[in-house]
Amino acid sequence: MTTTVAKNAMRKGDKTVIVEGTKMVPIFIMGKRYFVPETLTIQKAMEYAGYQFVRSCGCRGGICGACATVYRLEGDYKLYSGLACQTVVQPNMYLAQIPFYPANKVAYNIEDLPYDVTAIQTVYPETFRCVQCNTCTKVCPMDLEVMDYMAAAIRGDIQAVAEMSQSCIMCGLCASRCPAETNQYNLAELCRRLYGRYGQKKSEQVARRVEEIKSGKYDAMIAELNALSIDEFKNRYEEREWEPVISEGWQPKETKYL
Repeated sequence: MTTTVAKNAMRKGDKTVIVEGTKMVPIFIMGKRYFVPETLTIQKAMEYAGYQFVRSCGCRGGICGACATVYRLEGDYKLYSGLACQTVVQPNMYLAQIPFYPANKVAYNIEDLPYDVTAIQTVYPETFRCVQCNTCTKVCPMDLEVMDYMAAAIRGDIQAVAEMSQSCIMCGLCASRCPAETNQYNLAELCRRLYGRYGQKKSEQVARRVEEIKSGKYDAMIAELNALSIDEFKNRYEEREWEPVISEGWQPKETKYL
């Protein structure tokens, strides 16, 4: 069932703008039916229905992973999932928000862990329960090959896990659907930390900048900014150098590291 109305809410940046005319569709939020504009994402539809997000929202751009959502569609037995800020509503969608997924998260000191498979065995031994069913990959909103990096973790290939999970947004949907009750996203974070601490080549540019900071090169600049009033600081921000507008044929200038 849908209904045509004279007003419809559409996205403009992070605001809902009322424009003339299109369809309203029914959705069910926590079991209660609401009519919302068919063009909205789940997150905007919930706000349109009167819900206020205190948590379960962050970047609103598909990056932070805070708005994991599970839903069903009318006449379909499957349980679907996605990010509320990216998934557009469908008629008779039954949905629920996951404020966070309570997966096992172990506290550890990175300095006490070896750079090999025993670190994984020590911190997240449930990793080795993985049955390679690929459910985690299917549910990932970032289209990561989650099952593949789980296999790499079991082999002890920490670098492979770190590189394959680099775009993980820590939404927890993989763990929520895992029949072996493993903890893919926190395991991946462990491997990225281990690789960053022990395996990844150190950046010469970062090391150079750290030495510059230690030498006091920027102390005068920071002191100047600290002395500004709020209004002066805002003006300085507004007048800052912006990145160039990219147009056809544009080429970046040669960059020299001093």
